[in-house]
Amino acid sequence: MSDPELLESEVERPWEPLGERIEASDHAGAAEFLEELSPEDQRLAMAHLPGKSQITLVENLSPAIAAELLERLPEAHAVEILEDLSPEAAADIVEELPEGIGADLLREMHTEETEAVLAELDDADEADHLRERSGYEWDTAGGLMTESFAAFSEDSTVGDVLHELGEHAELYGDMDVQYVYVTDGGGILRGVLRLRDLVLTRRARPVVEVMIVDPLSVSVSDDFDSLRKVFDDKNYIGLPVIEASGLLVGVITQQAVREATADHQTEDYLHSSGIVGGEELRSMPMFQRCRRRLAWLAPNIVLNIVAASVIAMYEDTLQSVIALAVFLPIVSDMSGCSGNQAVAVSIRELTLGLIRPTEFVRIVWKEGVLGICNGMILGVLLGTIAALWKDNVYLGLVVGGALALNTLLSVLLGGCVPLLLKKFKVDPALASGPILTTATDMCGFFLVLNLASAVLAKLA
Repeated sequence: MSDPELLESEVERPWEPLGERIEASDHAGAAEFLEELSPEDQRLAMAHLPGKSQITLVENLSPAIAAELLERLPEAHAVEILEDLSPEAAADIVEELPEGIGADLLREMHTEETEAVLAELDDADEADHLRERSGYEWDTAGGLMTESFAAFSEDSTVGDVLHELGEHAELYGDMDVQYVYVTDGGGILRGVLRLRDLVLTRRARPVVEVMIVDPLSVSVSDDFDSLRKVFDDKNYIGLPVIEASGLLVGVITQQAVREATADHQTEDYLHSSGIVGGEELRSMPMFQRCRRRLAWLAPNIVLNIVAASVIAMYEDTLQSVIALAVFLPIVSDMSGCSGNQAVAVSIRELTLGLIRPTEFVRIVWKEGVLGICNGMILGVLLGTIAALWKDNVYLGLVVGGALALNTLLSVLLGGCVPLLLKKFKVDPALASGPILTTATDMCGFFLVLNLASAVLAKLA
């Protein structure tokens, strides 16, 4: 294993030598090979191993090494492995994980499996604590907070605090301490100390004379939108998280909120692409992946039939001017692209808190002007091409006029539909696409065929 050439050849496809060791029941060799791999290669190898081999590998690793491996995997993959392990084995691994990561994984597991794992933990208090942590939604203050923070009694002096920080510098260094919190005997938050104030104050001075009294804090149940607004309004490094009683339970950092924002954006992108029910990885069971995708694809059959019914209504017109069949998909596709741009802007502005779900008039005005400009330009371009191709100016007017009108309609719908869905508590990223596609297809087909019917004699 120490031969660099051998290692280099094996990590080209690391899942193959790893799988061979697992198949041969060489669990020590598999563990040794896994530890030699980089975190990236570990993820790659686990993603390519069959599910059964993954479980065999994890079961035969020490809980500490298995915990390190799960930390490096995507959350959905780690959850899948934990659910396939026995509750006893899963509990041993959870005990080795940092509490925040352990709670995140337990939160994503099925409730009965989570409870089975918690029941196997040796420490009942730890089990209760993890149960409470995993009960918070992942993007609330309780789900995003860290429980590693520096807190001292209000009876302390500045010297006491500095001595404690110095004596346990390595511990507090891992916490990335920026503020020191002051609590009463019951853990209720009383104030916050800036490190600068601590360093520049006499050691004998009580901390209550130096601390910022009644500091800004967030509730453990505050949702993502409120957290993002707080950190957007002011550039806080971190804020204390308290329960309703005022008990200090954690700290939420600006970095944690930024990471949650990125996760939300990824989730929105997956939803807009038709991936529902959570993150999908190709290592997941095929039936589960099929079921998730069909949940979004199947309703689209109905929506597409509705759009196609417009063509059936104008079958005679289409048979008379077969050239229209060439331009129908162009008109609907170009309009759909314009509408999707408007959807993306609306969802982004909703995410950033730049618009409210009730601002329809503003959206109609902004998108309407843009839709008229772009619609006219695109309509003239496509109409000119159609007229030159068939040497028929009326065909150009029909196709160009339909594209111009449909572009205007699509950007108006694309801008307003996410606001309407948000108002009714429906995820805009999930539902905006199918609604917009159906509407633009129907309107595009209707406009082309209806305008063509009006001047059929000139086209035939």
